[in-house]
Order: sequence, then structure tokens, then C-alpha cells
Amino acid sequence: MNYGSIRTHFKAVLNRSDITDALADTFIDQGIARIQRTLRIPSMEAKHTYNISSLINQVVLPSNFLEAIDIYYDNRVLTRIPMTEMQQLKDANQSGNPLYFAREQSSLLVYPYPTSGNLTLNYYAQYPEMTTDSSETLLSQIAPDLIIYAALTYASDYYLDERTEVFEGKYLQFMTELQEQANDQELTGSLQSIRPSYNLDY
Repeated sequence: MNYGSIRTHFKAVLNRSDITDALADTFIDQGIARIQRTLRIPSMEAKHTYNISSLINQVVLPSNFLEAIDIYYDNRVLTRIPMTEMQQLKDANQSGNPLYFAREQSSLLVYPYPTSGNLTLNYYAQYPEMTTDSSETLLSQIAPDLIIYAALTYASDYYLDERTEVFEGKYLQFMTELQEQANDQELTGSLQSIRPSYNLDY
């Protein structure tokens, strides 16, 4: 469903004569922002590769970054550590293949400091902004009802609407269904195995 259709359906459910398109768009955008704060599904996954040609100690996060999934250097996964531990490691000022990372504001710090190679970040990203009535995103295609009811929760607060609990309940229902569907997909379609706690060499 495109942005214009979502607005039309939102206004129909809200059923108020004093709702403007501009105000409806505000509620829809607020709803999408709320969804993105908590939803984590495969369609939000993105990848960014940093090509390193000189010594670095940090990289700038992509502008649509929400949350890191993992980061690896030349196929070796880095371990995330607390910032306090990263600050202690930085005192050694060691260069080489990075083993650890930590987030600091809009950057990722890595240690040791690489001088070449590829640093790849897998992360959850914001959906692209819908700017016209014909705009669509993967979220608007797979879960327009979630967007609509997220927007309705903001509209009900604005208008002090007595249907607030109904709108909130529907929003939470759709959010849970979508997240659980994504979680289930991670456990189906391939063989699952349990790794042993210890490696036994004979």
C-alpha cells in the first residue's frame, strides 16, 4: 500500500471531519518512527562495507542506522565490548587486525586499528522516507495495518479519543504478529543444530 492509500485508510478509520492531510501525515510519520524503535525484522537488515586503505580507529555509521547486528573484518566477526573496556584498550595504541568494537555516538570504534582490508557492518536500518503519495517501502507493503494503527495511537492522544485503548491494542497485536513471524522464519527452512559446549579432540 502506498503512502496516499495509507493516509486515506487512516482517515477513514479515524472518521473525523477536522483531520487535514498534513496532520494525518504527521501522525503517520510519528507512527512509523515508533515502529522502527522496536521492530526488528529481515526487511530492515542492511549491509555497509568500509574499504580501508590507511590506519583508522573508527568509522562513521550510515545515516539510516538503527542497531548493529554484527561487524566483521575480512570474514572475522568482531566482539562488541563496553566503552570502558574500549578506552582501556586504546591506551595500548595497537594496530593490526581488529578484534573488538564499541559504539560511540554516530561512530563505531574498532581495536586494534586496521590499516587495510574491508570492515563490513550488518545492521538494522530505517526504512526510506515516503515523500509522495505513490511512495512505498517494504514496511508499507507488508504491514500497512501496523502503520495505520501506529498513526491512530498518536491521533487518539491528540484528539483525546475514547478509542485510544482499542487503537493501542490493535497496534500491539499487529506489531507482535509481525515480529513473531520474523522470529519464526529464523527457525524454519534450514537445518537447526546445537553446538557443543566443548570441542573434544580424539
